[in-house]
Amino acid sequence: MIDKGTIDRVMEAAQSQIVEVVSEFVNLKRRGVNYIGLCPFHNEKTPSFIVSPHKGIFKCFGCGKGGNAVNFLMDHEQISFVEAIKILGKKLHIPVEEKELTPEEVAHQNDRESMLVVTGFAAKYFEGRLHNSDEGKSVGLSYFRERGFRDDIIKKFQLGYSPDSKDAFTREALQKGFKLDFLEKTGLTIVRDDYKADRFRGRVIFPIHSLAGKVIGFGGRILRTDTKTAKYLNSPESEIYHKGHILYGMYQARQEIARQDRCILVEGYTDVLAFHQAGISNVVASSGTALTPGQIRLISRFSKNLTIIFDGDAAGIKASLRGIDLVLEEGLNVKVLLLPDGEDPDSYAKKLGGEALREYIKQHETDFIRFKTGLLMEEAKNDPVQRARLIQDIVHSISVIPDSITRTEYVKDCSNLMKVEEQVLFMEIGKLRRKKMEKEATRNNSYYGRNTEGTPSSGNDVEKTAVLSSNPFETEEREVLRFLLKYGDLDLGEFEFEEGTRRVTVGEYIITELKQDDLESVNPLYNEIMKLYEENFRNQGFKSSQFFVFSTDSRISSLASDLIAREYPLSRIHTKNGQVAKESDRLDELVPKVVTELKWRKVKVLLEDKRKQLKTAEEAGDQEKFMELLQEINGLQQAFIYISKELGERTVV
Repeated sequence: MIDKGTIDRVMEAAQSQIVEVVSEFVNLKRRGVNYIGLCPFHNEKTPSFIVSPHKGIFKCFGCGKGGNAVNFLMDHEQISFVEAIKILGKKLHIPVEEKELTPEEVAHQNDRESMLVVTGFAAKYFEGRLHNSDEGKSVGLSYFRERGFRDDIIKKFQLGYSPDSKDAFTREALQKGFKLDFLEKTGLTIVRDDYKADRFRGRVIFPIHSLAGKVIGFGGRILRTDTKTAKYLNSPESEIYHKGHILYGMYQARQEIARQDRCILVEGYTDVLAFHQAGISNVVASSGTALTPGQIRLISRFSKNLTIIFDGDAAGIKASLRGIDLVLEEGLNVKVLLLPDGEDPDSYAKKLGGEALREYIKQHETDFIRFKTGLLMEEAKNDPVQRARLIQDIVHSISVIPDSITRTEYVKDCSNLMKVEEQVLFMEIGKLRRKKMEKEATRNNSYYGRNTEGTPSSGNDVEKTAVLSSNPFETEEREVLRFLLKYGDLDLGEFEFEEGTRRVTVGEYIITELKQDDLESVNPLYNEIMKLYEENFRNQGFKSSQFFVFSTDSRISSLASDLIAREYPLSRIHTKNGQVAKESDRLDELVPKVVTELKWRKVKVLLEDKRKQLKTAEEAGDQEKFMELLQEINGLQQAFIYISKELGERTVV
């Protein structure tokens, strides 16, 4: 456990450092007083992800995610609150002490946390064996040094060695109290009935890190030459390791990629190490697999500019070309660098050194479409059938580019290169894009179904409908909460209450009005926030926005961040001369208005319910119940008329 004082210190410091925290994972650009970037929680091409350093919150207006720095780390890295506090504490230089977990406590952690503990232990084990065991030094360390890697690079990437023994690691882990179940789930141990063996035995180890620096998987290279075993072996897919969403070296490269606004993509682990050793650190590796949409989106969060380096293997290049259309589709600017025959990124980085390699990349990288056209044109030559296929191939690549201006420029270039009229290329691109749009429309209709009017429904509409159906007052209650959290500390003026006239703050007015009419929500979280506000608002130094945004309850902090980031619909706030007014300047009108709207809505729904009951009582011949309901309805109608007049008087026109 971490003491509350430490948690408070970390969260208070994190408020002013949220831009620094988020920018480690998202490429942020200043936009006025805020920062904007591509949301890491859903796929988007136009930034809708905002970080407000003044408010200490993040908010995505596309998918709805929001919260403080702790929420961000918890959601992004899928870690617990305690883990997020520890990461932030380390970053902010605040000591965070927690008692060491016993094996029994580890067993009670959820699967994901337990697996991360296991992979963290494994990384330290492999690294220790590389540097501290005779076998590790003579086999593993000597291999890395023979490949020309310095000790600082070996340490930077936490390289290791797994002993060439059937179950040396597994036995050590079990002795330390780790469960076999999690050793198997992380892929570190192969289990078949009574058989247990180390997956990576006899291999040098390349730990694979998450963006937060947690070890989530491993790559291992066999060193024996007389074996039929695969040269490279990776961790299998697991709860914490999804290879389609991970790039080797991204943890070490992310800040430099954002700083230079360019990512270099190579193929293997040692290619990344060699580039770092040469002083080029904005480099990541696909680890020998074809690029996936998840990996491309990971790159695009830090930069829209990508350079892909190929060695001279023609078959490998052609196979990779088929996947690069996915990169274009994500809106990235892709360049390609073809190394001289017989060279790979590892060998060439060592041969040239840092400065010469940078210059070589700058002078020889080529726009992907031009590279692809030149490569395929060489193949097609004078064969008309192959030329037709080439044109279709190039046209398909151009058609997936989302930006119309970029597409137009490529059409002009390709028209000159392939001696085909621009109009023909535009027509073919138009056909392909129409087909794609029709497919997407069909898929969306099939997935979401249709609403009652027969028009396609979006995923957000489905979500909103679900929320509103469970709480008929959702819209009005959220608006009241928003004013409470955002402006609760501000003076509202003098108002009349049952006990007399007095001057109140926004928060005090809302709490008094809701309690006076017993307007409890059907949403328990809303009631919890109201109760917390009532218990704390008289405390000295209480700031409603900070109190709730930096709550240790992620439900409360996420909701508070969401509400505070929103504004009242501007079309409903006008001054007399028709100019849009600032929301904070009209609180004396708007706060009573939103509270009255909630009362009006509650009375309206209650009236409808009572009328249904009245009809049922009449049909059942229950005269006593009928008269009782009639009296209640008359009272509600009077209240409804009164509230409607109040609402009319307070409506801002």
